[in-house]
Amino acid sequence: MSKTVCLITGSRAEYGLLKPLIDEIRSDDSFTLQLLVTGSHLSPEFGLTYQEIEADGYSIDEKVEVVMSSDSPVGICKSMGLGLISFSEVFARLQPELVIVLGDRYEIFSAVSAAHISRIPVAHLHGGEVTEGAFDDALRHSITKMSHFHFTSTEAYRKRVIQLGESPERVFNVGAIGLDNIARLDLMSREEFEESIGLKLNKNNLLCTFHPVTLEANTAAEQVQNLLNVLEQLDDTNIIFTKTNADTDGRVINQLIDDFVQKDASRYRAFTSLGQMRYLSGMQFVDAVIGNSSSGIIEAPSFGIGTINIGNRQTGRIKSESVIDCESTEIGIATAFKTLYSPEFEQIKKNSANPYGDGQTAKRIVSRLRECCSSQSIQKKFYDLVSG
Repeated sequence: MSKTVCLITGSRAEYGLLKPLIDEIRSDDSFTLQLLVTGSHLSPEFGLTYQEIEADGYSIDEKVEVVMSSDSPVGICKSMGLGLISFSEVFARLQPELVIVLGDRYEIFSAVSAAHISRIPVAHLHGGEVTEGAFDDALRHSITKMSHFHFTSTEAYRKRVIQLGESPERVFNVGAIGLDNIARLDLMSREEFEESIGLKLNKNNLLCTFHPVTLEANTAAEQVQNLLNVLEQLDDTNIIFTKTNADTDGRVINQLIDDFVQKDASRYRAFTSLGQMRYLSGMQFVDAVIGNSSSGIIEAPSFGIGTINIGNRQTGRIKSESVIDCESTEIGIATAFKTLYSPEFEQIKKNSANPYGDGQTAKRIVSRLRECCSSQSIQKKFYDLVSG
């Protein structure tokens, strides 16, 4: 008899990562898949990206509205409260036997909180990681404590989940699922990519995504303006921006990007969402990923390109040697660009390895889930490193 598993996605980036797992679960007779869509997927401001999910041929079982019109701390807290109410009602209707989530966003925290109270076991991807500049960091660790099965992206993160008191028998290092898409997708050619974004690529090209550093108050505008000031000085360089998710101060960043792109439409483009295919395809043809997105840490090294990681948002993550960390000042960012285009860094890129796996993560997760789901108990014991 198949097990009913409920997979939840709340943002365009997260959905792109989860697609290989969705396909793997759907093709396995051991499971019946329920797909819940929430968060910015359902927001017109963020592109109504649930339509991309439907266009990919997936059936959405429930759309769970949680995003408020405000990205202020009060607005986000209200969204979290609405999410807790809504997910509890959905779980009561659908009666899943397992909930699967990825990451650390506030809508995922609400969903897992509802599953915890509803006595539904949770499988969590990408636990044990550290992003010291975002309040997502605490949410991720909290999700870990409410989850029953853990699929981490590196061995170091597996050890950290165990350090949080989770039994080693329930914690599995499977690699980063984002690398699965690189291995499985037939990416666009240069010409196809150019046509899809309406822009001919230049001598130099950059992908740029900058999210708010949510544990810092009112820093978004200054940090992004510093970045844009540096980008404006680059010669023979085209820049493709992807906008922020529904985070505090995200609207400030998006407005600055829109204003910047209007200065020179022959070299700049901005997208609410590129989608996984275009985003990964673009990585083939750019010099670097710029900003503070996790994609620059996890996916970019597999393409042999550089990453300029700005500021504190990703502080604490394991990084390839192809990632250049810099401060969010104009001087810090400009210095990072000098490093990016130096002959020494060209050699570093060629010799660096991606620490996040080999692109077979979804298969490993489903294999482990077959074993894990045979256990019906949702009770956990705290694994105490002190007593052994």
